[in-house]
Amino acid sequence: MEEAIQGFIDHLKFGKRYSEHTIRSYTDDLKEFSTYIRAEFGEMAIGAVSAPIIRSWLASMKDAGLSSRSINRKISVLKSWFKQLIRVGEVEQSPMGAILSPKAGKRLPMFVEKTAMAELFRDVKFPDDWEGATDKLLLMILYYTGIRRAELLGLKEGLVDSGNRSIKVLGKGNKERIIPVNEVLMAAIRNYRDKKRAAFEAPDTEYLLVNRNGRKLYPKYVQRAVSHYLSQVTTIDQKSPHVLRHTFATHLMNGGAELNSVKELLGHASLAATQVYTHNSIEKLKEIYEKAFPKGDGAG
Repeated sequence: MEEAIQGFIDHLKFGKRYSEHTIRSYTDDLKEFSTYIRAEFGEMAIGAVSAPIIRSWLASMKDAGLSSRSINRKISVLKSWFKQLIRVGEVEQSPMGAILSPKAGKRLPMFVEKTAMAELFRDVKFPDDWEGATDKLLLMILYYTGIRRAELLGLKEGLVDSGNRSIKVLGKGNKERIIPVNEVLMAAIRNYRDKKRAAFEAPDTEYLLVNRNGRKLYPKYVQRAVSHYLSQVTTIDQKSPHVLRHTFATHLMNGGAELNSVKELLGHASLAATQVYTHNSIEKLKEIYEKAFPKGDGAG
């Protein structure tokens, strides 16, 4: 089993080129699974691992108080592992088809941790070509502004105000809103705009982001780029442009932003749509509290 785990980790490291953080998460989960199997069932070939055995591991974690969200993440890791084992011919079928994920209660917007986003822009290597430049900038815009995918695709050069460090976005119902941006993002936009004119003879200069042919991006391009790069820094199930919108809002709320301000930045018609992000912030506060007082700090 250890060889099967190492083979999968090597695939993630050298084939998928996932980040150290993500590889560490996969490694820890799989080693934890392997240790449980050995302790409860003895040495076992990977082909002998069945759904009931996996369920017993999941049940042991539930009994230990692990959250449904954490258990679901481990299930996701096992699914990826068995999928790769089938691909390389080590097993014929995956036992994960018979595994049901525990309900996580009220579904909160999925988001990427702040440390993972920092790792994405600091450590992940983007190709030194036009697609690499486009991919990095679109990720920066989605994360630093929280705009929707359609708004990103429709972002025009003329709506970028370098002087006031802001962008004007045309949202749902043709409603305009102005979003302030930081100097890092504004400098990246200016640099991209200049390079575009140098890289192509007659690029699309109406829309900011273009593909390697100098033409406006299409929706699937954005989805593919976001999924590819988020896979390198996080193990969450959903890796989409909308998850980066959730991430933008959640990080703002966790940083103390007022709900009404977040509503305006997101372009929500009412506070009700924005309210859900307060739940993520409350969950964060609970987590901080539990770390500070894990067992009520001895009171009783």
